[in-house]
Amino acid sequence: MPDLRADRSRESVLGLIGGLGPESTIDYYRRILALWQEARPGTAPAIVIDSLDVDVGIRLVQEDRLALVDYLAASADRLVRAGAGLIAMAANTPHVVIDELGERCPVPLLSIVEACAARADAAGYVTVGLLGTRFTMEATMYPDAFARHAIEVVTPEEDARAWLHERYLGELLRGVFSDETRAGVEGICADLRAAGAEVVVLAGTELPLLLQGNSAGGLQLLDSTEIHVAAIVGALSGHPPGMRGLHPATGDGG
Repeated sequence: MPDLRADRSRESVLGLIGGLGPESTIDYYRRILALWQEARPGTAPAIVIDSLDVDVGIRLVQEDRLALVDYLAASADRLVRAGAGLIAMAANTPHVVIDELGERCPVPLLSIVEACAARADAAGYVTVGLLGTRFTMEATMYPDAFARHAIEVVTPEEDARAWLHERYLGELLRGVFSDETRAGVEGICADLRAAGAEVVVLAGTELPLLLQGNSAGGLQLLDSTEIHVAAIVGALSGHPPGMRGLHPATGDGG
């Protein structure tokens, strides 16, 4: 039997760290295939998915960030051994340790945060709202990345962050998308508009599944999943979004 892998260079194989959570991983897979098909009808990209336990991931984000790096690095290692030449995480929250993970990843690691910052910069925004888990909204990763493009990040008030975080972990990560929660998130978007935001970054890959539209609360939405998927497909096609979006390999693998 011929070795079908011979037609795939390592650089053209995506390793996707998934499961954080499951619904967004499915969404990533569908979107990557759809975008690839637009340019290359009748073909499909090579993708290897390592599905992690979302409950373990959330616990480690809360209690032990060093162990989270180990958890994600072990996933990246499995993907590289399976032939991946590019790694991406199908979630925003684990990007709180993107720098530490990038140092241990033997192949390039494509950041959703940097991809979103580049998109906002290209669109000319100077103030953006940010929605996601409390971990994402209160971390420095988005403000730091956007500041490099002279873009200010504003987040909801503390009570709104707490409400959204509770709904995110209790509903969205479980695949529950209710009208009540949708209305609440739209109200938070309106508050961000009043605070000066020109656009809202949906920095939670379940949020596009909840809102299912291009605007909320009078603001346009930047879908982090769509932006990340475009960057991934571009990188697999040999057109990476610039090294700001990549944590280059530190080893000699790949």
